[in-house]
Amino acid sequence: MRFLVTGGAGFIGSHYVRTLLEGGYRGYERTRVTVLDKLGYAGNRENLPASHPRLEFVRGDVCDLPLLLEVLPGHDAVVHFAAESHVDRSLESAAEFVRTNVLGTQTLLDACLRTGVERVVHVSTDEVYGSIEQGSWTEEWPLAPNSPYAASKAGSDLVVRSYWRTHGLDVSITRCSNNYGPRQHPEKLIPRFVTNLLEGEPVPLYGDGRNVREWLHVDDHCRAVHLVLTRGQAGEVYNVGGGDERTNREITELLLELCDADWSMVRHVPDRKGHDLRYSLDDGKIREELGYAPRVPFERGLADTVAWYRDNPAWWKPLKHGRADRGAEDGAAHSADDTKGSGDE
Repeated sequence: MRFLVTGGAGFIGSHYVRTLLEGGYRGYERTRVTVLDKLGYAGNRENLPASHPRLEFVRGDVCDLPLLLEVLPGHDAVVHFAAESHVDRSLESAAEFVRTNVLGTQTLLDACLRTGVERVVHVSTDEVYGSIEQGSWTEEWPLAPNSPYAASKAGSDLVVRSYWRTHGLDVSITRCSNNYGPRQHPEKLIPRFVTNLLEGEPVPLYGDGRNVREWLHVDDHCRAVHLVLTRGQAGEVYNVGGGDERTNREITELLLELCDADWSMVRHVPDRKGHDLRYSLDDGKIREELGYAPRVPFERGLADTVAWYRDNPAWWKPLKHGRADRGAEDGAAHSADDTKGSGDE
């Protein structure tokens, strides 16, 4: 068995790859993995075991059709994490989001058809649904994205659906809530706040902090993606929720406590344009049909995540200080080559 994982050097993609190579998914302990990643600002080769005998790394862009046609033959399935994902960046410059997320997905699917790769999982995000004041989104909910990032992911979802309906490609879509965990790029809310506090710097909280997000540990997300890959149905969408809703203010309070800081370290900053108030997924479908349930309790997972950043400054300091500072996204789960299911955040 051989899988191609796009965006596999990013936060979520690399977690999936490492778990697969470590034998974390029963029945797939011998699976060979090819990672395709362009190593943009959020892709990090150090996220992957450099010399693993079942890993092949290819540096490249999902928009590069000749490269895909060269790499794909011989693969049994594709897990498509690669995406531009940071909402704030999409407000400043949307073109790269449309190029990578829409054109890149279409190019990848074309290459799969031309090379005979039959199974694809496309990792998307709850942000395609927009914002919801009450209740939770089912998979049948209309798409109503409110940021250029979310619009580009909605566009890619529709491209995926069309390749199933028109060409009969065996492809499924996952849409997950906000991810968190080790190795998330420090532009995202949780690692941004943690690393600021560890360095004695204030944290920037958008608006009044009332925005609500549902949080999902990256390990739970990756288990769900693998379940969909191995047991999901063609043409189907699967919501992947964490079941734990928190306001950004509540998250801030928990992080202050875990980092031995107080509210004097918080700076309220002007709210983002079009900032969605609340996300909430109904993930009954994946639970009932595929037997999925999250395993990592949020407060334990958050404490473990803070401890990881405290113990690994050599990983995050170069990423954080190697470029211009900017405002933090409210928890998106993805990185430049790693969607929320990208973010997933």
